[in-house]
Amino acid sequence: MGVKNLWDILESCKKTLPIHHIQNKRLCIDLSCWIVQLQNVCKTHACIKDKVYLRSLFHRLRALIALNCSLIFVTDGAIPAIKLSTYRRRLGSSSEDTRDETNLHKRSQPRNMGSEFSCMIKEAKVLGMALGIPCLNGIEEGEAQCALLNSESLCDGCFTTDSDVFLFGAKTVYRDIDLGDGGHVVCYEMEDIERKLGFGRNSLITLALLLGSDYSRGVYGFGPETACQTVKSLGDHIVLQRVASEGLAFAKNTKGLKKLAEVGSCGASEVNGHNSQKVDQFQKGSCSLSISTN
Repeated sequence: MGVKNLWDILESCKKTLPIHHIQNKRLCIDLSCWIVQLQNVCKTHACIKDKVYLRSLFHRLRALIALNCSLIFVTDGAIPAIKLSTYRRRLGSSSEDTRDETNLHKRSQPRNMGSEFSCMIKEAKVLGMALGIPCLNGIEEGEAQCALLNSESLCDGCFTTDSDVFLFGAKTVYRDIDLGDGGHVVCYEMEDIERKLGFGRNSLITLALLLGSDYSRGVYGFGPETACQTVKSLGDHIVLQRVASEGLAFAKNTKGLKKLAEVGSCGASEVNGHNSQKVDQFQKGSCSLSISTN
């Protein structure tokens, strides 16, 4: 989930830190990502029936509480209108998969709160509240809410596996936590990404448009190397201005790149007609929050 190949692009910025690095920190947790992680560890019916994922969640929370961390859960809200086609593809709905994005509903759509996964989220929230951990119910994307908290210095870092959290403005992201052998966390800092790779937030948004993300299928002919060359050749301060004024056609004339014969699955109309909507989704995020009381 997130931006295609972005974690690979950011590999040189990955830091594996001892778990005591997060001692006394204020941390927000993208709860859906954690539940997916823990669910993947115990995929069998027996494990799910015995709620092994809840036990694993409890041990994670216990370790963080022992480090005097201030924790808050963040959950997903409605599905953004621009993401509906992606959501339907993941559900395997072939009839919805072929719908053009221009024909999608203009408003976000509520999630199925009766699904098995939603029930797991509810159980996790109950466990968190029993341990004194509050929960923010996101209006839309949970990682966007985490990024907002982090960018406004309301927390010191975000736990999430969704790489588009950087595009929403996150500064410090913890992708994983391991409690074995003394424990460690996998950390990425936006400061390192800018310093080592030269990619600011504008550059990352453009990479998402070229490579594909939860909001876009990307542009035919662009792999990670080509996309990075394109973005670096323009610079973070001007790249989104070029996207806004020219669409993604500017990439065809970028020095040193292969000539693109076609836009491919993205389609010319999508490239030029939907970029501003996708950019706005990342720049604005979902800024409204609500406190969970149940």
